[in-house]
Amino acid sequence: MPAISVKNLKKDFHVRLSQKGMKGAFKNFFSPEYELVNAVSNLNFDIEKGERVAFIGPNGAGKSTTIKMLTGILHPTDGTATVLGKTPWQDRKVLSYKIGAVFGQRSQLWYHLPAGDTFDLLAKIYEMNARTYTRRLRMLVEKFDIGHLLSKPVRQLSLGERMRCEIVASLLHKPKVLFLDEPTIGLDVTAKATIRNVIKQSSVEDGTTILLTSHDTGDMEQVCERVIVIDHGTLLLDKPIKSLKETYIQNRILTVSTKEKNVSLTIAGLTKIESEPHKTSFKVDITKTPMEAVLKQAMDKYHLRDIKIQDPPMEEVIQEIYKRG
Repeated sequence: MPAISVKNLKKDFHVRLSQKGMKGAFKNFFSPEYELVNAVSNLNFDIEKGERVAFIGPNGAGKSTTIKMLTGILHPTDGTATVLGKTPWQDRKVLSYKIGAVFGQRSQLWYHLPAGDTFDLLAKIYEMNARTYTRRLRMLVEKFDIGHLLSKPVRQLSLGERMRCEIVASLLHKPKVLFLDEPTIGLDVTAKATIRNVIKQSSVEDGTTILLTSHDTGDMEQVCERVIVIDHGTLLLDKPIKSLKETYIQNRILTVSTKEKNVSLTIAGLTKIESEPHKTSFKVDITKTPMEAVLKQAMDKYHLRDIKIQDPPMEEVIQEIYKRG
């Protein structure tokens, strides 16, 4: 049985329309009009136990709505979904002991209490054995380096410090499935790297299934192994990250270090993007010329000391997906 299974999932909202002016105000009050908004439409996917999946799409694509249904916060309009064999909106209480969730814009920590007090309270809520809780907390505190934050009120924490504590709170009861909705939003590079590394490590060690939404493609590349892309509530594509790159990457960056001071190559689809003595970078359109042909010309004309081939940033890959979709 998959850890998460979604079949023809649909969610509609009735949004109240606002009329302008005094006449409109009376109409809004006595006979309001509503518009049907389809947030999620016939969504289908399965996620196996232990998989780390990025769930991405533009703003308004239906990502957060889907996660709220999978955590039991929202009821769907139609369709079915199971998490660890349970229907989230029917078995929310039972399922809450087996899943964890982090919403980047909302906190599960008590604002005026130290994070350590919140962890103690959550241990009681999750009915954790005292010895198990102590051991688990010690391990998470060490991994996330938050020992100095346990006695500090949450209101005094920086965003990066608070997010590390939020993730510790979600991992405290060792969930089998972890939902992460924009967990690194607003964080600096160092904080993002810390959170990504520990999330991935925890998943590998504990076998935790992860469904992650983020606008930061670094989260997707460094944590996940598979990508589900949705737009306007419908599935756009579902592929492993490696396959995604192979399908949608049209350009690669070639950097050559040479004995010669300057390098000049004339071949279709090749654009020089950076140059300094003995080192030159080109953008190669592999739909026009294979990389092998570019390398052959470079080796025939120059004495190569080093070669580096890079894929473009993941942002470009995602843009290409939306463009084709």
